[in-house]
Amino acid sequence: MTDAPGTTNRLSNETSAYLRQHMHNPVDWYPWGEEAFARARSEDKPLLISIGYSACHWCHVMAHESFEHDESAAIMNELFVNVKVDREERPDVDQIYMDTVVRLTGHGGWPLTVFCAPDGRPFYAGTYYPLEPRGQGPTFRQILAAVHEAWTKRRDEIEESAGQILEALSARPEGDASRPPGVANLLDGANQLMQQADAKNGGFGGAPKFPTPTNLELLLAASLYAPDEDAGTFLGHCVLSGREMARRGLYDHLGGGFHRYCVDEVWAIPHFEKMLYDNGLLLRVYAELYRRTRDPEFAWPIRETIAYLVREMCGEEGAFYASQDADSEGEEGRFYVWKPLEVTAVLGDGAPAFLEAYGVDDAGNFEGGTTHLIDRARAPRGEFAAERETLRLHRSERIPPATDTKRVAAWNGYTISGLARAASQLDDPEVLERAAEAADFVLEQMRDGGGRLLRVFAEGRAHVTGFLDDHAALLDACLDLHRAGAGARYLAAARALADEIAARFYDAGERDLFLTPSDGESLVHRPRSDNDGATPHAAGQALLGLVRVAEICGDDKLREVVRSVLETHAFVLERAPHAFPTLLRAGALAEHGISVAVIVGDLDDSDLADATGALAVRARKVLAPEDAVVIVPPGGAGSPDIASTWLAGRDLQDGNPTAYVCRGTTCSLPITRAEDF
Repeated sequence: MTDAPGTTNRLSNETSAYLRQHMHNPVDWYPWGEEAFARARSEDKPLLISIGYSACHWCHVMAHESFEHDESAAIMNELFVNVKVDREERPDVDQIYMDTVVRLTGHGGWPLTVFCAPDGRPFYAGTYYPLEPRGQGPTFRQILAAVHEAWTKRRDEIEESAGQILEALSARPEGDASRPPGVANLLDGANQLMQQADAKNGGFGGAPKFPTPTNLELLLAASLYAPDEDAGTFLGHCVLSGREMARRGLYDHLGGGFHRYCVDEVWAIPHFEKMLYDNGLLLRVYAELYRRTRDPEFAWPIRETIAYLVREMCGEEGAFYASQDADSEGEEGRFYVWKPLEVTAVLGDGAPAFLEAYGVDDAGNFEGGTTHLIDRARAPRGEFAAERETLRLHRSERIPPATDTKRVAAWNGYTISGLARAASQLDDPEVLERAAEAADFVLEQMRDGGGRLLRVFAEGRAHVTGFLDDHAALLDACLDLHRAGAGARYLAAARALADEIAARFYDAGERDLFLTPSDGESLVHRPRSDNDGATPHAAGQALLGLVRVAEICGDDKLREVVRSVLETHAFVLERAPHAFPTLLRAGALAEHGISVAVIVGDLDDSDLADATGALAVRARKVLAPEDAVVIVPPGGAGSPDIASTWLAGRDLQDGNPTAYVCRGTTCSLPITRAEDF
């Protein structure tokens, strides 16, 4: 077994924390790029492409078993050109090869292990392979030998397989929809999704159980359009899920924030990694739950998660880190779990009540008789607050899991959006300031020389051309910042991002949005949008943003892009609506339109500021999250990005700041008192 710190391979020059985790391997790794492809062509060797991410537990296991193993590494180096890919930096590469393994095996996951021809065409793929026999599956070395044998003796079969896989990757479902995508599809999807709902524990399905914020956002949106009985069912399941996720083991009760998922169906024991995208997207869900219910049960997870993000996941410049590992000191979860004697030593006389409330006993609920905290008492959150903070401070002296400090544009976008929505519901200007600070860093510092958005900032530099999810998430974030009152410059930024999406990611011939830009790197296959899963369907999120910009700014070109893409997806949205929650929301929003609260007033005028602000605060709490709140001075001057149709005839009433809530060509009567919203 070799992993000598003094010996490094090519990955030592990379900024990716995941790639650098492998820089001492005896494997002759290449980063993704032309150098690896050129060598594969010149030596007529297949590529072995290994894809993962820094917080991936099973990636660490396979690395320890096989990539640090001298014999396995020697076989890899002799027979293959070996390429390491950080899926978080290169979602385009990951998308191509993940689609491949799903089509070949029916399931996917990480680590992803793909064998390709020297030009990158995949011909065989799998996920984790063990070093030693385990169950009925092959070992890693058996796979290496079998692929080499096929490459050297059955090349025609490999060429045929590679061609068939590429053809399958390019195939699109064919069929005609009976209606354009809209509210009806959204309700169909919500009803189908509820068939998978766990009515006892919240969430969907059994073990393992993921928080699936995109599914929850689908139900929250559907509850706005559904008949009363169905609306109550949809919202009720979201309320149940929000309570259970926060009170049980998915949540870190000492440090705040949500873990990746739970290995059981009752939210007891998590897979302990923490991802920025989960926490950013769940902030959005909890902000909407709090908007709809005003139940403090949904306010404390927001505040504690924000505190965690600011304390542990924020760089000096304000943007947010990517993830924290599940493992510390070589053991999964070790940082987070407790034994009764440890708690007693820290809390003293206060320990018995805490042990009872959080289920810590000698039997434990995790490995080695340890306990992962679950809030069994479900007391008001203020109870045990001092004990939790004391334990958190004590826990901070342990060796912590590694933090991947790269900043990913898309994931920062989700988090900025969550912070902006939370700021509006909590009426907290400091949270809004945090969101704006992160947005300014991404908008200003994560650019190339031509002004194009870049995906990754790490080791002091930004790189990797931004993908559709980066642009879509940042578009959403800028619109949410503008709605929350962070300033008109964010609406201007949103309009620019919308134009970028239409110009570089929309293909008029295909009438669809692609994950990669038209001026990006040439790959064996241009991937379309990723699917809803841990993160939103990128095209669906882009369409949500495009609808909002088109409505606020009066942009018919963007409306046409939205219409075309929705029509392209109409068949699959009708056939399997529950599989596309974000696209469903976009279709419903495009059909129904947004509401715009136009507030005529002036925050800089001492006579008008208080009443103007009160109207805006109330509008942000009452209107749905995709609706807009715009403040314009009397006369509408200084609003170049807002369509004139929203502003025509909007005046002060009796000299008082006045709000008009409009949808399309229909507006409310003038509102001068915040409580009248």
